[in-house]
Amino acid sequence: MDDPAATPKLPPARDRVVPINDRLAPLYPEFEGLNYEGPLQLLIAVILSAQCTDARVNKITPALFARFRTARDFAECDIKELQQLIKQSGFYKSKAKNIRACCVELVNRFGGEVPANLDDLVTLPGVGRKTANVILGHAFDTPGVTVDTHVGRLARRLGLTRHRDPVKVELALAEIVPQSEWLHFSGRLIMHGRKVCLARKPRCEKCPIADLCPKIGVKGLAAKRKRKGHTSSGRKVVKSKTADGEATERASA
Repeated sequence: MDDPAATPKLPPARDRVVPINDRLAPLYPEFEGLNYEGPLQLLIAVILSAQCTDARVNKITPALFARFRTARDFAECDIKELQQLIKQSGFYKSKAKNIRACCVELVNRFGGEVPANLDDLVTLPGVGRKTANVILGHAFDTPGVTVDTHVGRLARRLGLTRHRDPVKVELALAEIVPQSEWLHFSGRLIMHGRKVCLARKPRCEKCPIADLCPKIGVKGLAAKRKRKGHTSSGRKVVKSKTADGEATERASA
């Protein structure tokens, strides 16, 4: 198991993960995510969510799902029309290509239905382990650890894993998180990463799990910001000299 001894003052990862989950649970009782009806819509929405916020995807999908209702509809669609409908999601050309190719596979190999197992899902265009685990967990009630950039970052900061490879992070978390909480724990880390444990400037002073966190890498972020000349509030320090040559510093507006 990947269980770094992040700090001698804290228990090992296996002993901290349940208290961490218990404290985050009331803050994020329901994962704020994508709107969908059924496995197919979830699959399409997750593909669209790459490099795009869930809020933006939720603005795009009503018109998209009103126009295309089945896997065959997507498989036989005009690619230009599909691109236009999803344009606001970013990288729309590659996403449209993946969506149509994915649905062609669904029609040809799975009777137009989204398969309910990981091995089949990851063979579909545009579907990796993260997407597959999201679909399995939310559409088929099959537990899985979903690892996006937030989950990976928080897992390392919390000392739950040293790995950077998403698959290795997934497997490491699966060893220490109770299986019944796999999906929920992933969702809570995602929301906590969006709202509190930010990538460049984590809000440790507002964090309910700060005493359970070794803050791996956080000091390095602070030092990096200091070297670049930023105040603790995030504003850049402007250095100058007075008329008599005295050095002064002030925070930019």
